[in-house]
Amino acid sequence: MEDKIMEIAQRIRTLREILEISPEEMARLTGLSTEEYLKKEAGKDDFSFTFLYQCAERFGVELVEIVTGDSPKLSFYQVVRRGKGLPIKRRAGFTYNHLAMLFEHKLCEPFLVTAPYLAGEQDQPVKLSYHEGQEFDYILKGSLKVMMEDHIEVLGEGDAIYYDSGHGHGMIATGGEDCQFLAVVLKAPKKEEK
Repeated sequence: MEDKIMEIAQRIRTLREILEISPEEMARLTGLSTEEYLKKEAGKDDFSFTFLYQCAERFGVELVEIVTGDSPKLSFYQVVRRGKGLPIKRRAGFTYNHLAMLFEHKLCEPFLVTAPYLAGEQDQPVKLSYHEGQEFDYILKGSLKVMMEDHIEVLGEGDAIYYDSGHGHGMIATGGEDCQFLAVVLKAPKKEEK
């Protein structure tokens, strides 16, 4: 896993340098101090999904390019069979299985997510994430405690939530078992240059 972190960190650093973006700008964008950002870029700290997504958006590349180093090539359709997809393991055991990793110019990022049930998280504050765009989550199995800034919702099988992901949001599995859900992250529209 440490080798994978170093590979991703090197891709992030290289892209930032090629695009002549300062570490300070990336730190502001990702909600970190410059020191914390540089620690991630040096491969000394693992990445959250939100951090990777924000980097990909700023660099103008596909999330898959940062994670794997490969560029998506398909433009008509892609089939992902059961149990397949690009696994992205981040954040305390959360597993994101990317379901369109080979499709280029995606309007959204679809994932099959497994959130592990962790007893120690149940009475702790839920860590919030922020990223531009919108998100749709549909619960397939188990239940999910969702924190939407200062609102808490508990979602069960068949429940869904759609939200502006620029607002604070976070989630943990609850109810004594892992939760599996479909997450569709919709990219923010490109801002027009003046």
